[in-house]
Amino acid sequence: MSIRRRDFIKTNAAVVIGMAAGGARFQNFCLPEGRFLAEPMEKKPVRIAVLGTGNRGRGLLSILLGMEGLEFPALCDIQPVHLEMAQDLVVKSGREKPEGYGKDETDYRRLLERDDIDAVVIASYWEWHTPMAVDAMKAGKYAAVEVPAAYTLEECWELVRTHEATGVPCMMLENWSFRRDNLAVLNMIRRGLLGEIIHCHCAHSHDCIDHWFFDPDTGLDRWPAKYLVHHNRDQYPTHQQGPVLSWLDIGCGDYYDSIVSRATKSCGINDYFLRRFGPDHPNAKRIFKQGDIVSSVVRTKKGKTIVINYDMQLPRPYDNRWLIQGSRGIYDEGKQAVYLAGKSPRYHQWEPFGPYQELYEHSWWKAIRGRAGEFSHGGTDDLELRLFVEAVRNGTQTPLDVYDAALMSANGPLSEESIAKGGVPVAYPDFTSGRWQTAKPKFAVEG
Repeated sequence: MSIRRRDFIKTNAAVVIGMAAGGARFQNFCLPEGRFLAEPMEKKPVRIAVLGTGNRGRGLLSILLGMEGLEFPALCDIQPVHLEMAQDLVVKSGREKPEGYGKDETDYRRLLERDDIDAVVIASYWEWHTPMAVDAMKAGKYAAVEVPAAYTLEECWELVRTHEATGVPCMMLENWSFRRDNLAVLNMIRRGLLGEIIHCHCAHSHDCIDHWFFDPDTGLDRWPAKYLVHHNRDQYPTHQQGPVLSWLDIGCGDYYDSIVSRATKSCGINDYFLRRFGPDHPNAKRIFKQGDIVSSVVRTKKGKTIVINYDMQLPRPYDNRWLIQGSRGIYDEGKQAVYLAGKSPRYHQWEPFGPYQELYEHSWWKAIRGRAGEFSHGGTDDLELRLFVEAVRNGTQTPLDVYDAALMSANGPLSEESIAKGGVPVAYPDFTSGRWQTAKPKFAVEG
């Protein structure tokens, strides 16, 4: 039974009762009150709609089109050319042409009223991530939303409260949580090789000025540019944290307590336009509120620390700079090396990570290693989408849940608040309402 959007805009109690009575497809995950929902979804094709069919949306769609047992009844984008390109991709895959929605920015709501949609993949502009995910959950559709899932603290809470009211899963597509090396490190941590985890460093170092924030040929603003003008914060906080949450048992035994953030002055954007387009380009003299580098320090409830860097405006090769340090060892992603006390062959000298990656390979990667190079981001997009689809098909919780999405996204607005107040500590809200204290690890747990 599919549940239409209008059935979900009543009271929360009516929502849950109606889903249980109607034989809703969700099962095997527990609502905050301890209630379980009904039987599993029947074995039939999973029906997916993509909301936002620009470059990223079409990339995700292309990966999904390579999977069996999926149908695409509808797509949505306000740019007709993007919508038509996405429809053509579906037709070329041998499937029927999806119905297009794009009359205006809210036309996706009409799509959500369809009875032949089980899940939506959201790859729209940032300001629509939360509204689309919230409306999808209210309509009874699983939501897979691109990063960040929310831009404001209020949106983080809206995602959580909507999930808790409807019981419908929402997964942020944080692909670096699924990287092959990161999952091998997670297995090493869970087997005690690094001892008790104490500290982590992570970064999103990716010069995006010349292709993502601005058009590379004209220098004109692309849609994310406005955020650099009006905000000073960690603009892209989730790639850094993706693997860190599971490495540190955040949400299942520990939780973020406070964040301190500082930003440098803004120099790199103006200098790029001066070099690339000359002093007469308007962006060469434009005032940008966003500092070039944002450095944050997070302290957890159990006394661990995490250094998080935002670095997207200065010339540099791509780099995540993950480092995880425990009482018995350390892993450094940049060096692709480990040092384990009492185990590494030479005292205080690095050894290659490669043999450890092979030895502690996660079962998810064992299943896809032969084809991983065929997909974007080294196979992580394929893996996370397959796991999302599996959850939809089985009516189970997604590997990353709405609480993960809210906490990772919250670093954006909280870092902005700390910077604006001169680098003072800012407390994290507890999106789990204390459940982190007793929750058991759930992400990528192997039998």
